[in-house]
Amino acid sequence: MNMKKISIVLFTLGFVFIISGSFSMFLQGLRDDKQQILNRMDDVGDEFEVFSTNTSVFEEYRDNLYDEVLEGILCDNLKNNNKDISNKLSNYEHLVDELDSNVLKLSKLCDDVYYPDSETNKKCLNYKIIYEQAVNYFVNDIKVYNDSVGKCNKEFTDGSKIGKYKTNKKYIDYNNDKKYDGKEEK
Repeated sequence: MNMKKISIVLFTLGFVFIISGSFSMFLQGLRDDKQQILNRMDDVGDEFEVFSTNTSVFEEYRDNLYDEVLEGILCDNLKNNNKDISNKLSNYEHLVDELDSNVLKLSKLCDDVYYPDSETNKKCLNYKIIYEQAVNYFVNDIKVYNDSVGKCNKEFTDGSKIGKYKTNKKYIDYNNDKKYDGKEEK
């Protein structure tokens, strides 16, 4: 009989240890998940900061490009400075490519994830809108430039031609809202 009591006590103690160990592992898993989410939220913040900086550089470059090249395009200016203008447009496209790289990183962190922090969720929503506008502004600007080149090529009487700027970028609706933010409608 004494053996029976000892086995019941040992069985009960074993069961309690198993339950407490399982509960401890469950709590540790929750702590790990929480820490991973916090780390990921920090990553979103860091990547968004880089994206914001690159967006500011893009906007500043675009403003300068308009002041120097795209606003009031003169055919003689295009003809005389074609190489310099092409380099500026190439640099402009490179800035869009940098934003592409940032967006890929943010997409991995943000897509199909809802964070417990509203600021992080705003960043995950806003980068799509900003990116869509930037790409569509770029495509608009290249269209304006190429339209001006086409008009100037028709006006040149000496037979000279200026090459249009070629890009594979198209208007995008990155946030799938059925609107093309940044695209000028005509």
